[in-house]
Amino acid sequence: MAPFTTLIEFSNALAAAPDADAQAVAGAQARNGQLTKPPGALGRLEDLAIWYAGWRGTDRPTLDAPQIVIFAGNHGVCAQGVSAFPPEVTVQMVANFEHGGAAINQLAKTFGATMNVHALDLDTPTADFTQSPAMSEAECVAALQTGWDAVDPSADLLVTGEMGIGNTTPAAALGAALFGGTGTDWVGRGTGVDDAGLANKARVVDEGLALHTSRDPLEVLRCLGGRELAAMVGAIAAARAHRIPVILDGFICTAAASVLQKARTGALDHCVAGHLSAEGAHRKMLDGLGKEPLLSLGLRLGEGSGGAAAIGVLKAAVACHSGMATFAEAGVSDG
Repeated sequence: MAPFTTLIEFSNALAAAPDADAQAVAGAQARNGQLTKPPGALGRLEDLAIWYAGWRGTDRPTLDAPQIVIFAGNHGVCAQGVSAFPPEVTVQMVANFEHGGAAINQLAKTFGATMNVHALDLDTPTADFTQSPAMSEAECVAALQTGWDAVDPSADLLVTGEMGIGNTTPAAALGAALFGGTGTDWVGRGTGVDDAGLANKARVVDEGLALHTSRDPLEVLRCLGGRELAAMVGAIAAARAHRIPVILDGFICTAAASVLQKARTGALDHCVAGHLSAEGAHRKMLDGLGKEPLLSLGLRLGEGSGGAAAIGVLKAAVACHSGMATFAEAGVSDG
């Protein structure tokens, strides 16, 4: 696909995205009904396997090549004092990712995932969205393109993660703009701000909402988001174009994904929610998307860590579905 030059071109790509393979879904459902277990005995693992089969286009899929992509960005809104840590930490954590020292590196190794890190103009933070749009159209499109291009077409699963000091504030602003409500409804403590810091974050979100009144999803992303959020939007959309299933991470990733759902109904049909974050508004956002998380472990790290942990659940689902014998193959009576 040719590079995007406008948000309209990206929107058109969303509209052209494929759906799951109905024949593969039907075949997987039929196979599931013949496996050596009582009907429904594997619970949600059965639904996950059938969902995965539909996107991979086969009734007996494998999951061998997961990809984790981490995007990093810096935010001008940090000038408003919304984070307990300085923006310099973003650069330091990117170096930690690249040297294999972060939690996400260990999770990637554990589940056999390749991991790629993309730092997006860390020396040039987005604009403070209480004063102007966070990004120009060209900047937003460039970040979307980075995300799109980061997806390996040969991957059979995608997890997107992020690093960006202050980015729970843009994520909360996206939540409020896309789902309704005020800053107080959507902000959380992020990296550990105190009560005064929490009130300040709510003020900042409300000022952004008042300044940027368009509720067109891609305009919301441009005006209130950040480069790493836009890159996750692009990557999740590219995965759909390649029929690669996606496990969503926590609050920030889900905020980015919400842009796609609001732009096109059903745009996240190829996605499952990996976990429920300890960031308070994540449950509200998942409910708005109709996504039930696979895990609830109290995680609030970001980096794609919750989504990566859920790779194990999906691998288990696919292994049981494709590896178990049918009653006929096992010579077992099905009643």
